[in-house]
Amino acid sequence: MQLTIKATGDNVKAISYLLSKNPNNLYERNHKGHLVRLFYSKFEETELEVTIFVTPDPIDLVKNNSNSYDITHYINDREFAVSSLFCSFIRSALGTALNGQPKEEYSEWVNYRFSFQFEFGPVVSSLSDKQLKDLFEPIGYEVAISRPDIEYSFEMKDKSSARSICLKGMKTLQNGLRQLFVLIPVIDNYKHYYIDDKEIEKLERYGEGWLEDHPKRDYIYRQSLRFKEIFSIVENKKTEEKKEEKIEKVRLNDLRYEKIIDFVNQMKPRSIVDFGSGEGKLSVRLGFADGVKEIMAVEPSQSATLKAIERFDKVKNKEKFVVPETIWGSLFYYDERLKGKDVMILCEVIEHIDEFRLPKVLDTILHDYQPNALIITTPNREYNEIYDMEDHFRHNDHRFEWTRAEFRHWCEERNHRKIYDLQFEGIGEEHDRHGFPTQMCVFVRKED
Repeated sequence: MQLTIKATGDNVKAISYLLSKNPNNLYERNHKGHLVRLFYSKFEETELEVTIFVTPDPIDLVKNNSNSYDITHYINDREFAVSSLFCSFIRSALGTALNGQPKEEYSEWVNYRFSFQFEFGPVVSSLSDKQLKDLFEPIGYEVAISRPDIEYSFEMKDKSSARSICLKGMKTLQNGLRQLFVLIPVIDNYKHYYIDDKEIEKLERYGEGWLEDHPKRDYIYRQSLRFKEIFSIVENKKTEEKKEEKIEKVRLNDLRYEKIIDFVNQMKPRSIVDFGSGEGKLSVRLGFADGVKEIMAVEPSQSATLKAIERFDKVKNKEKFVVPETIWGSLFYYDERLKGKDVMILCEVIEHIDEFRLPKVLDTILHDYQPNALIITTPNREYNEIYDMEDHFRHNDHRFEWTRAEFRHWCEERNHRKIYDLQFEGIGEEHDRHGFPTQMCVFVRKED
């Protein structure tokens, strides 16, 4: 994974001061086990070429993943592709240029526009060539996209899906890099990092002066904040002629948890089972639910369970908190301890299971465990159009994603003994045609 910056014309040597990197030396740093190098291959009066590339530690890329023992995680593009991960590796090396803070005597060059050519790749993205051009051309770049010619020794495909991108334009170095740091994660199929307030602040800072007028602005926001967040653009009048816009952030995951907690508080259960509890984010909130006496956090991943225990330990001494019991278990194996509980929860779980295995799972829950209520949440596939991902799942581990009609039909089919009343709800920001990003069904056991 690499980025090459080329510049031609007068004064190009000043770029080395903006980068704060000596052209006579190889820059080499170890970033948390990943090797970052920067070197100049050309440094002349009217021509400059500098490349930054990363040699990542492939083991580190997966060692904290609960699926790290799945061999397919070692066969992926993270080690090679220019992605959000690449940006995080090189951000420190390019910090002086990104922040526009060279030594004072060179500050005059921060706002100087050079004739730049940015080349980066390989890029592995679900976006078409046209969609890629639609991101860069409106902000003044001439875009060229190329693919490597690969001759396979067996019949596979005509050409590689990986691409290299070349951008040409008159830019300041700071603005050019900031545009790349915003748009490369948009291109990336999977943003690797957790999205929080700092991520949104960075998006606003790097996008200042160009993103607000970009014709694909809303798409860029959605891709930059996708899946961990939903957002709305709030317009506040600054003057009669001009409006100032900001991002109002609400975490979709938090909305799911709040909706589930609302139902739980209405039911006032004494016992709760949180299936697929992961790192305990929902379970810890359930620990404060009204009237609850017992919570079982069921999770097959040992590493996730250890993180959940740490999370519970931090709040175990708080007033009225019921510490969840962690259980190493699976939906595919019956566990006598889970029978007859008041509420069972499957929050964003079923889409990670092969469809043909789900009927058995639900029959075990509804007819063997027989909870008084079962809460299920899952993505609404129709809403993916809002994310411009009609043909893709929201996560690479999803086995399926259902429309509202498919989810309703499946829930009704699983209630074939008619012993539960079904209630369907939506979670998140509703779209008039596509509904809510998350759909929920609550199975409530009928009175005998």
